[in-house]
Amino acid sequence: MKAVLDTNVWLDWLVFDDPSAQALGRAAEAGGLVLPATAETRAEWLDVIARPRFRLDDTALEAAVRRFDLHASLVDVETIDSRPAADRNGRAAAPAVPLACRDPDDQKFIELALATSAPFLVTRDRDLLRLARSARNRHGLRILDPEAADWREALLRTAA
Repeated sequence: MKAVLDTNVWLDWLVFDDPSAQALGRAAEAGGLVLPATAETRAEWLDVIARPRFRLDDTALEAAVRRFDLHASLVDVETIDSRPAADRNGRAAAPAVPLACRDPDDQKFIELALATSAPFLVTRDRDLLRLARSARNRHGLRILDPEAADWREALLRTAA
C-alpha cells in the first residue's frame, strides 16, 4: 500500500510516538507501506524537527532523521510521467482537473500523491482535508486524517 504523509503525521509517528500513528508505524516497519517523499517534503521535515519548540537534542534529532530516511521512498516528481494515458484508439485522455490547495505550502503533498498514484494522503491540515471530496471524485485520492476509519482499515489489511 502507498500513502503520502504530511509533515505533521511524520511528526506524530517519528517524534511524538502518538497513539494515532502506531498502526502506521507498524505497517511501515513491517514493509507493507510505501511512503513517497520528495527532496522538498524532506527539507520541510528537517526544518520543522529542528525548531526549538520541539526541544529535540542532537541524538533525538539524528534518530528522527534516520527513521524518516529509512521509511521514506524519495522520488523526483519532475521525472514521473503524469500525462494521461491514451484511450483504446490511441487518443490522449482529457487531462485531469487540477487540485489546488489554498495554502501553497501544502500543494507539494497533493502533487506528490497524484504523481505517485498514492491512494491516500494522510494529514491533519484543514486546508488539505477540505479538498477530500474533490480529490476522491476527480482523482481517486483519499485525503484523510490519521484517525479516519478508512485509513485504519487499510492499515489493518496491510498488516494481514
